[in-house]
Amino acid sequence: MLGTPADSWYVWLGLATVSVAVLGTATGLPTAAPPDPTPVARTVDAVASSPRPATAEHPLEATAVRVDPDGISLRTDGGSARESLAYGPVTPVPPDASPLRAILTGDRPGRVLGSPTALAGRAAAARRTDPDWRPAPDKLLVRRVIWRGVDVTLVG
Repeated sequence: MLGTPADSWYVWLGLATVSVAVLGTATGLPTAAPPDPTPVARTVDAVASSPRPATAEHPLEATAVRVDPDGISLRTDGGSARESLAYGPVTPVPPDASPLRAILTGDRPGRVLGSPTALAGRAAAARRTDPDWRPAPDKLLVRRVIWRGVDVTLVG
């Protein structure tokens, strides 16, 4: 008879090793799909392309979010995904108590900052910062502000 006898210890050891490797690979796969940032990006694009000042909010179903001037990224246990924006660049607003956050949440720019030049400067500085992952809020806020020739779309 040709072949390896099935009662050899090394056959059983090899079979056990392969089984453990397959089980480890299967359990390492994500159990959920990554989030879809497309609807969020569409909301941002709708506000950014508006001919007038506009505001919108979009619910987030993610554990982390990253906003950069040209796109939105969402992350969950299932992975991460990024969607580019058609109308940009937008201004990412950090979650801290900054003047840009106050404007994003509804304050008038003239009440928070002294001039349109100050708004333009702060927006440019926010766009230059490296985007980082931060805990996702329940909803993403978007506001387009047009103030004496300064036109910015705030996202945070």
